[in-house]
Amino acid sequence: MGSLPADVAERADRRLHEALVRPVRYLVEAGGARLRPRLLLAAIDLLGGDVARYAPLAAAMELMHTGSLMVDDVQDGATLRRGRAPSHAVFGQATALNAGTAAYFTFDHALRSTLPEDAALRAAVTETCLGVLRSAHAGQGLDLEGHQAEMDAAVAAGCGREVQHLVRLTHRLKSGAPVRACMETAALLTGAGKDVQAALGAFGEAVGVSYQIIDDVLDLDGVVRGGSATKRPGEDLFNGKVTMPVAHAVDLLPQARMAPLWNGLRDGRAGKRRVVKAAQVLRGCGALEASRTEAFTKLRREWERVEDLIEDSPKTRALWTLAHQAVSESRRGLLAMGHEPEGP
Repeated sequence: MGSLPADVAERADRRLHEALVRPVRYLVEAGGARLRPRLLLAAIDLLGGDVARYAPLAAAMELMHTGSLMVDDVQDGATLRRGRAPSHAVFGQATALNAGTAAYFTFDHALRSTLPEDAALRAAVTETCLGVLRSAHAGQGLDLEGHQAEMDAAVAAGCGREVQHLVRLTHRLKSGAPVRACMETAALLTGAGKDVQAALGAFGEAVGVSYQIIDDVLDLDGVVRGGSATKRPGEDLFNGKVTMPVAHAVDLLPQARMAPLWNGLRDGRAGKRRVVKAAQVLRGCGALEASRTEAFTKLRREWERVEDLIEDSPKTRALWTLAHQAVSESRRGLLAMGHEPEGP
């Protein structure tokens, strides 16, 4: 605190803790999959790096993610996050936005502490982190704008190709890019070759996108962790959101059925009965299966590129298992849908 008197500096520290640390810690302590740091450390371990050395950076990756959740919750008007009230409901919107945004920059301190003597490597990882922040904001921008106009056109034309591409792009920017960054960072930190970095990055992106597609699928049943609801059934349908199953349904339902289904959802004012009926139609037409098949096909295809470059070992299999389970078990009910974890 510079030249501040000791008592003033102490009070300022306490206030900053309340303003910047406590709102983030509140959400961190609520749990979560910790997918990004776990994948980062598993990839570092696979590539022969020092896992303990880079633990602070892995923690920073999780804090960046937590900050994005806090901001998203304000923008989306969320009432539940990880089974409890979101940060903005506890600390206020202004505080949650400021603390969440501040959490984006924890990677800088983590990098200085883990790579104090390697300015070039710090710069490379910094560029990766800044790139993912830009991508995630672009994805959130598309998500906030929604795809209603494109969905209207798709339903009118009876062709879902364009709106499906837009949903995939949103998922890739918002969910795929952060996991890609973790995999690319692992490659940078361990000095892996460009081909390995590219394959791991593409696989990380596939993990993030597949995770989000399965999130879209399981939205219809809600999400329960530890016996507590973390997402109400059909939340995306209540909000009139164009998810991957809704986009796939355009090609699977006759226009005479798709048009009223979409028109009943698009303004975000559908009641429970309409949402339940829409969920039944999506299940019955094969939209959920089409989405699940897309997610797991993409995940497996990108993993095969990694297998071509990295020798099979317990650590290789550990990375695959972690990634596959993150997608498969990130939400309840997936095993009941017939997708058992596969071997690498």
